[in-house]
Parts: sequence; C-alpha cells; structure tokens
Amino acid sequence: MARTHFGTDGVRGIVGDTLTLELVERLGRAATLWSGRGRVFVGRDTRGSGPALEQALVEGIVDAGGVAVLGGVLPTPAIALLAQDLGVVLSASHNPPEYNGVKLFTAAGHKLADADEEAIEALLDARGSGRGSVEVAESAADGYVEHVVEHFGTDLTGLRIAVDCANGAFSGIAPAVFERLGAEVTAVANAPDGANINVGCGATDLALLQDVVRAGGYDLGVAFDGDGDRMLAVDEAGDAVDGDQIIAVLALALGVDRVAVTTMTNLGFHRLMAERGILVTTTDVGDRYVLEALRREGGVLGGEQSGHLIYLEGHVSGDGLAAALLLCGALDGRPLSEAVGVMELFAQAKENVRVRRREVPAAVAAEVERLNAALAGRGRVLVRPSGTEPFVRVLVEAEHEEEARDVCGKVAHLVRSELGEA
Repeated sequence: MARTHFGTDGVRGIVGDTLTLELVERLGRAATLWSGRGRVFVGRDTRGSGPALEQALVEGIVDAGGVAVLGGVLPTPAIALLAQDLGVVLSASHNPPEYNGVKLFTAAGHKLADADEEAIEALLDARGSGRGSVEVAESAADGYVEHVVEHFGTDLTGLRIAVDCANGAFSGIAPAVFERLGAEVTAVANAPDGANINVGCGATDLALLQDVVRAGGYDLGVAFDGDGDRMLAVDEAGDAVDGDQIIAVLALALGVDRVAVTTMTNLGFHRLMAERGILVTTTDVGDRYVLEALRREGGVLGGEQSGHLIYLEGHVSGDGLAAALLLCGALDGRPLSEAVGVMELFAQAKENVRVRRREVPAAVAAEVERLNAALAGRGRVLVRPSGTEPFVRVLVEAEHEEEARDVCGKVAHLVRSELGEA
C-alpha cells in the first residue's frame, strides 16, 4: 500500500489541521504494536504544541501495551542514540512553529524504511490492550551530552564562537558543550517560548548569526535548526558556509575514502572529490537516504547542502552538535574561510514555487532534460516536489550567477503555468 501520512521525514503537518491529536494517538498505538509492544523512548522539541501531542502519543503507546519513556525536550539525534525498542521525537525540524511532526527510530537508532512506514499505516485502525505504562527518564540530556563530548569533542581553547540555537532543542545544551571544551561562546536564539522556534534564526535563516559574528569579531558561528539534526555555519567574515562546504572540509580532514550526498549537492563538491580520489554516492533528497547509502556501502560521512551532516563513527544518525564539533576540530588553527576555500562553488539559484499539487508535470520534466543537455556539464537543472511542504523546488547551477538566475526564473515560471500557484 502507498503511504498516506508519512513523507520524506516522518509525519508532519500544521497542528490542528493536517496533524491532529487523534492522528498522533493513532500513530503512537500503531508504531508500538508494530515494534512489539516494548519500550518507546519519547522526546520533543520546544514547540508550544509539543506537550499536548506528547500526551496524545503516550495515550496511544499505553493503549497498545507499551512503556512510554519520556525524555522531555531533546534534540532529535539524542532520541536516535537513546531509542529503546522504538524512539519517537515530536518535531517538525526546520519548519515554522505552527507545524509539528512525528519521527520514528528503530531500536538501533535508524530511521524507518518505506516498507516499515507502510506497515505502521496499515495498523492505524488497530486497537490495543490498554495495559501499558509511563516512565520518566530524568537525566537523558546529560547522557547524550557525555556521549557527544566523548566521541566528537576536542580542545577548543582560544576559539571564539557564536552559537545560534534556533530557540529549539539545543537551547541550554549546545552553548554549554562548547564552553566545557574551552571555547569563548556567545549564544543567540537561546530562549524558546513555544512560538519562536526557527523564527528569524537558526539554520534556516542565518542573518541573525551573520550580524552577530560580523559585529563581534568571532572565529566562526554555527546555527542549528529547531530539532538539532541540521547545522550550518558562517565564517569569520560572516559569510554563509553550507552543508556541501562543511562536508568537503570534513572529508579532507577525516581522511575518508567515500562520501554520500544528495542530488542537491553542488557540482563544485563533486569536482573536488574527484580531484582527491574520494568516491561519491548520490541519493535522493533526505538524510534517511544518505544514511541508507552509507550503511549499504560501508561509508561513514555524508549529508545534505541544507545542513544534515552525518558521521557514523560513534553515532547512528546526523547530529548538528557533533558536526559542529567536528568542524571546529578540522580547522586546525585555520580561519574557516581558508578551510572552505579549497572547494570552488558553482553559482546556484533556487526558487520554491507554492503549488496546489506537489508533482513535476511532463512539460517541466521535458524542459529540464533539454536544459541539462544544453548545459553539458557546465551546470544543471533540478526540479522536485517538496516532501514536507506544498512546494515544487527549482535548483539551477551554472558557472555564472546571471545564467543560473535566468534559467531558474524561466523554469519556475513554467512550473507555475503548468500547476498554478497556490
């Protein structure tokens, strides 16, 4: 059966509209039944809707006969590490505050495969025994921090760093970790109130962090998204550093022989990896697909331009804090701008077209094929529907910014004319 509720990364929607308390309760029950009625570790981000959704989820877990183990507010990678028979995080990641979602992890901390999600959806109308229970994990955050410091921490004495917590799950956690390792830290967007997660801050909006770094003379800044599985950076001049550039720095510093990235990854990254003899596997968009490729091919490093950065030596998933610590360690006394300068970026132009139907019409697909043939390796065009929002995303890369913008505008116009803008 086709998945109805699950998208690119779990079940996600606007609370009270496409994501209801009833649906979350049913998901809790179905997932617990699917996992064998065991212990379900539950965490959430800082959205105001989190406590009510947590209660609904717990009711479903208990009704299915499972044990709900409540970890409270935690970053998504902590739930992956601490998952018991199942891990569940209530979060909509980088989405605005009115959204929330349900992400699931296996006992090994892996995101579910499509077939697993289909199996859970098939159980949405099942009933349970009502014989479960609830426990509270008092020191879950402390255990997560110790793990990350042990496996990814280095001496950061003398480093001046600005940390943007997106008013999310890393608020109160990440800045303290950098300070513990010796860095001089200024934290911003570190006061969640339930309604300010990802608003004008974090990995989805680097403007705040850029202003702070430029005004304060920092060595670099790092920004997380609301649930902490993404991380982007800005260099000492306040210029943005994306996931492709960070993965390139880490690939060279860590000495890996292969990496996994997505179709969104800059052509400049592929050129650098080819020059250095590092094999590249390209997957569909979504960190779950990058993880699947790494495990299948025995790799340890990969990620996405958007900031999902994965290093599997000592971890089971992508982790924004672990990635930030690795990046700081990889600098080895260099400015971040020098470290990323090894990779020449192709100019990129992007547009998210709000549409009524998330699809790529035949006329658009044909034009994309024609344009890619004309670019002949000097660039590329990619059009794909969003997995979580009502957009069709257009990406154009070219050697010159003007050409990228021009082609992107024309393709976006064609998408609108074919689908109608919502």
